[in-house]
Amino acid sequence: MNLLRKSLLALALAGLAATPALAHDHKGGKPAGTIVDVAAGNADFETLVAAVKAAGLVETLSGEGPFTVFAPTDDAFAKLPAGTVESLLLPENKDKLVAILTYHVVAGKVKAADVVNLDTATTVNGQAAAITVEGGTVKIDNATVTATDIKASNGIIHVIDTVIIPD
Repeated sequence: MNLLRKSLLALALAGLAATPALAHDHKGGKPAGTIVDVAAGNADFETLVAAVKAAGLVETLSGEGPFTVFAPTDDAFAKLPAGTVESLLLPENKDKLVAILTYHVVAGKVKAADVVNLDTATTVNGQAAAITVEGGTVKIDNATVTATDIKASNGIIHVIDTVIIPD
């Protein structure tokens, strides 16, 4: 990767800040709980948490990990066509919901600085998601990363503005 691209990525990532509710606890900077705990503790992830529960993934994402989660906000879910979220939350669509949610998860800890060396990330569902830098903006598939390196006891969260859909 050339120096210009690395510099643009570094600038883009430096400009991204985690929301305070997703930050560390006040006891020596320890992570504020598991990925599920951190997401559940932030009002911007109510839809994601509901989807994780409906998909039966709470135990998995509360497990040892480590995991990297590209977490879509409630606004990201709101961009989906009307009725999509409600449909995905139905028990008969659990497999489809699991496929979508696991497409947002990468095994291991992938910090923002690691993204510099990646063009793709293999997700837990087995498919690869494209990683690009466009004009200083970091994207995974068609989603823009809006906050990075939010620590959890079992991994890391990067916030995205769009739900990414596997093939």
